[in-house]
Amino acid sequence: MTKSEKVEFIIKKLEELYPEVPIPLHHEDPFTLLIAVLLSAQCKDDRVNQITPALFKRASNARAMASMELREIQNFIRSCGLYQTKAKNIKALSQKIVSEHGGMVPNTFEQLEALPGVGHKTASVVMSQAFGEPSFPVDTHIHRTMWRWGLSSGTTVEQTEEDAKRLFPQELWNKLHLQIIYYAREYAPARGYSIEKDVITQMVGRKSFIKNML
Repeated sequence: MTKSEKVEFIIKKLEELYPEVPIPLHHEDPFTLLIAVLLSAQCKDDRVNQITPALFKRASNARAMASMELREIQNFIRSCGLYQTKAKNIKALSQKIVSEHGGMVPNTFEQLEALPGVGHKTASVVMSQAFGEPSFPVDTHIHRTMWRWGLSSGTTVEQTEEDAKRLFPQELWNKLHLQIIYYAREYAPARGYSIEKDVITQMVGRKSFIKNML
Protein backbone atom coordinates (compact mmCIF):
# COMPACT_ATOMS: atom_id res chain seq x y z
CA MET A 1 0.00 0.00 0.00
CA THR A 2 1.15 3.51 -0.77
CA LYS A 3 0.74 6.15 1.93
CA SER A 4 -2.14 7.71 0.04
CA GLU A 5 -3.86 4.31 -0.12
CA LYS A 6 -3.25 3.82 3.59
CA VAL A 7 -4.75 7.21 4.35
CA GLU A 8 -7.81 6.48 2.23
CA PHE A 9 -8.34 3.13 3.96
CA ILE A 10 -7.90 4.62 7.44
CA ILE A 11 -10.35 7.46 6.79
CA LYS A 12 -12.97 5.06 5.45
CA LYS A 13 -12.55 2.55 8.27
CA LEU A 14 -12.65 5.15 11.02
CA GLU A 15 -15.79 6.68 9.53
CA GLU A 16 -17.40 3.24 9.53
CA LEU A 17 -16.48 2.63 13.16
CA TYR A 18 -17.04 6.14 14.51
CA PRO A 19 -19.49 8.14 12.38
CA GLU A 20 -20.21 10.24 15.47
CA VAL A 21 -17.44 11.30 17.85
CA PRO A 22 -18.64 13.06 20.99
CA ILE A 23 -15.99 15.14 22.73
CA PRO A 24 -14.77 12.97 25.65
CA LEU A 25 -14.44 15.84 28.13
CA HIS A 26 -17.73 17.26 29.39
CA HIS A 27 -17.97 21.02 29.03
CA GLU A 28 -20.39 23.84 28.28
CA ASP A 29 -18.28 26.48 26.58
CA PRO A 30 -14.67 27.37 25.65
CA PHE A 31 -13.72 28.19 29.26
CA THR A 32 -14.98 24.95 30.78
CA LEU A 33 -13.38 23.01 27.92
CA LEU A 34 -10.07 24.76 28.51
CA ILE A 35 -10.13 23.85 32.20
CA ALA A 36 -11.15 20.25 31.47
CA VAL A 37 -8.33 19.81 28.94
CA LEU A 38 -5.81 21.28 31.36
CA LEU A 39 -6.98 18.84 34.03
CA SER A 40 -6.73 15.88 31.63
CA ALA A 41 -2.92 15.91 31.59
CA GLN A 42 -1.85 12.70 33.37
CA CYS A 43 -5.46 12.18 34.42
CA LYS A 44 -8.03 9.99 32.67
CA ASP A 45 -11.00 11.65 31.00
CA ASP A 46 -13.43 9.73 33.19
CA ARG A 47 -11.78 11.12 36.30
CA VAL A 48 -11.86 14.66 34.89
CA ASN A 49 -15.56 14.27 34.13
CA GLN A 50 -16.13 13.23 37.75
CA ILE A 51 -14.27 16.28 39.07
CA THR A 52 -15.55 19.08 36.87
CA PRO A 53 -19.31 19.16 37.68
CA ALA A 54 -18.71 20.33 41.25
CA LEU A 55 -15.90 22.67 40.20
CA PHE A 56 -17.96 24.28 37.45
CA LYS A 57 -21.00 24.58 39.73
CA ARG A 58 -18.78 26.67 41.98
CA ALA A 59 -17.08 28.60 39.15
CA SER A 60 -18.09 28.20 35.52
CA ASN A 61 -16.37 31.28 34.12
CA ALA A 62 -13.01 33.00 34.32
CA ARG A 63 -14.12 35.76 36.71
CA ALA A 64 -15.56 33.31 39.22
CA MET A 65 -12.53 31.01 38.96
CA ALA A 66 -10.08 33.89 39.35
CA SER A 67 -11.78 34.96 42.57
CA MET A 68 -11.42 31.53 44.19
CA GLU A 69 -8.72 30.85 46.76
CA LEU A 70 -5.98 28.55 45.50
CA ARG A 71 -6.63 26.05 48.28
CA GLU A 72 -10.30 25.85 47.30
CA ILE A 73 -9.44 25.01 43.70
CA GLN A 74 -7.00 22.39 44.96
CA ASN A 75 -9.71 20.77 47.06
CA PHE A 76 -11.98 20.40 44.03
CA ILE A 77 -9.31 18.77 41.85
CA ARG A 78 -7.28 16.89 44.48
CA SER A 79 -8.03 13.45 43.01
CA CYS A 80 -6.47 14.46 39.68
CA GLY A 81 -2.74 14.10 39.10
CA LEU A 82 -0.48 17.14 39.60
CA TYR A 83 -3.39 18.94 41.27
CA GLN A 84 -1.27 21.58 42.98
CA THR A 85 0.38 22.76 39.75
CA LYS A 86 -2.91 22.55 37.89
CA ALA A 87 -4.73 24.61 40.52
CA LYS A 88 -2.04 27.28 40.34
CA ASN A 89 -2.32 27.41 36.54
CA ILE A 90 -6.13 27.42 36.59
CA LYS A 91 -6.20 30.44 38.88
CA ALA A 92 -3.44 32.25 36.98
CA LEU A 93 -4.93 31.68 33.53
CA SER A 94 -8.36 32.73 34.78
CA GLN A 95 -6.89 35.96 36.09
CA LYS A 96 -5.13 36.57 32.79
CA ILE A 97 -8.29 35.88 30.78
CA VAL A 98 -10.10 38.45 32.91
CA SER A 99 -7.36 41.09 32.83
CA GLU A 100 -6.29 40.74 29.20
CA HIS A 101 -9.29 39.28 27.36
CA GLY A 102 -12.33 40.69 29.12
CA GLY A 103 -13.19 37.33 30.68
CA MET A 104 -13.48 35.56 27.31
CA VAL A 105 -11.21 32.69 26.25
CA PRO A 106 -9.02 33.95 23.38
CA ASN A 107 -9.42 32.22 20.03
CA THR A 108 -5.90 32.28 18.59
CA PHE A 109 -3.05 29.84 19.14
CA GLU A 110 -0.68 32.62 20.15
CA GLN A 111 -2.98 34.01 22.81
CA LEU A 112 -3.99 30.59 24.15
CA GLU A 113 -0.40 29.38 24.41
CA ALA A 114 0.47 32.55 26.33
CA LEU A 115 -1.88 31.48 29.13
CA PRO A 116 -0.28 29.78 32.18
CA GLY A 117 -0.21 25.99 31.84
CA VAL A 118 -1.51 25.98 28.26
CA GLY A 119 0.74 24.23 25.77
CA HIS A 120 0.28 23.62 22.07
CA LYS A 121 -1.74 20.43 22.48
CA THR A 122 -4.20 22.04 24.90
CA ALA A 123 -4.51 25.07 22.63
CA SER A 124 -5.10 22.78 19.64
CA VAL A 125 -7.96 20.99 21.42
CA VAL A 126 -9.62 24.28 22.32
CA MET A 127 -9.16 25.73 18.84
CA SER A 128 -10.56 22.56 17.28
CA GLN A 129 -13.40 21.66 19.60
CA ALA A 130 -14.47 25.06 20.95
CA PHE A 131 -13.85 27.30 17.96
CA GLY A 132 -14.00 24.89 15.02
CA GLU A 133 -10.60 25.92 13.67
CA PRO A 134 -8.74 23.19 11.75
CA SER A 135 -6.34 21.62 14.24
CA PHE A 136 -4.84 18.20 14.82
CA PRO A 137 -4.09 17.78 18.54
CA VAL A 138 -1.75 14.83 19.01
CA ASP A 139 -1.78 12.93 22.29
CA THR A 140 0.04 9.72 23.21
CA HIS A 141 -2.70 7.60 21.60
CA ILE A 142 -2.35 9.30 18.21
CA HIS A 143 1.44 9.42 18.49
CA ARG A 144 1.60 5.66 19.14
CA THR A 145 -0.96 4.73 16.51
CA MET A 146 0.47 6.88 13.72
CA TRP A 147 3.82 5.15 14.24
CA ARG A 148 2.25 1.68 14.17
CA TRP A 149 0.45 2.57 10.96
CA GLY A 150 3.71 3.62 9.35
CA LEU A 151 2.44 7.16 8.79
CA SER A 152 4.98 8.86 11.03
CA SER A 153 8.47 8.12 12.25
CA GLY A 154 8.41 11.14 14.52
CA THR A 155 10.00 10.77 17.92
CA THR A 156 7.94 13.70 19.23
CA VAL A 157 4.25 14.54 19.16
CA GLU A 158 5.17 17.72 17.29
CA GLN A 159 6.61 15.75 14.39
CA THR A 160 3.65 13.37 14.40
CA GLU A 161 1.33 16.39 14.21
CA GLU A 162 3.22 17.71 11.19
CA ASP A 163 2.96 14.31 9.48
CA ALA A 164 -0.75 14.02 10.24
CA LYS A 165 -1.47 17.47 8.86
CA ARG A 166 0.50 16.71 5.73
CA LEU A 167 -1.23 13.37 5.07
CA PHE A 168 -4.86 13.97 6.04
CA PRO A 169 -7.22 16.49 4.41
CA GLN A 170 -7.58 19.63 6.51
CA GLU A 171 -11.37 19.50 6.47
CA LEU A 172 -11.19 16.16 8.35
CA TRP A 173 -8.69 17.10 11.05
CA ASN A 174 -11.12 18.11 13.79
CA LYS A 175 -13.14 14.90 13.55
CA LEU A 176 -10.32 12.58 12.56
CA HIS A 177 -8.11 13.22 15.56
CA LEU A 178 -11.00 12.19 17.82
CA GLN A 179 -11.73 9.12 15.70
CA ILE A 180 -8.10 8.00 16.03
CA ILE A 181 -8.20 8.49 19.79
CA TYR A 182 -11.37 6.42 20.10
CA TYR A 183 -9.88 3.73 17.86
CA ALA A 184 -6.57 3.63 19.73
CA ARG A 185 -8.29 3.28 23.08
CA GLU A 186 -10.59 0.49 21.87
CA TYR A 187 -8.45 -1.48 19.43
CA ALA A 188 -4.83 -0.40 19.85
CA PRO A 189 -4.06 0.39 23.49
CA ALA A 190 -0.55 0.67 24.84
CA ARG A 191 -1.21 -2.12 27.33
CA GLY A 192 -3.00 -5.38 26.66
CA TYR A 193 -2.52 -4.88 22.92
CA SER A 194 -3.70 -7.58 20.50
CA ILE A 195 -2.89 -7.37 16.80
CA GLU A 196 -5.94 -9.56 16.08
CA LYS A 197 -8.23 -6.74 17.24
CA ASP A 198 -6.31 -3.98 15.47
CA VAL A 199 -7.84 -4.27 12.01
CA ILE A 200 -6.28 -1.09 10.66
CA THR A 201 -2.74 -2.01 11.65
CA GLN A 202 -3.23 -5.43 10.09
CA MET A 203 -3.94 -3.72 6.78
CA VAL A 204 -1.59 -0.75 6.77
CA GLY A 205 0.87 -1.19 9.64
CA ARG A 206 4.63 -1.49 9.73
CA LYS A 207 5.67 -5.00 8.77
CA SER A 208 8.31 -5.11 11.50
CA PHE A 209 5.76 -4.18 14.16
CA ILE A 210 3.18 -6.71 12.93
CA LYS A 211 5.81 -9.46 12.79
CA ASN A 212 6.78 -8.82 16.41
CA MET A 213 3.14 -8.97 17.50
CA LEU A 214 2.33 -12.28 15.81
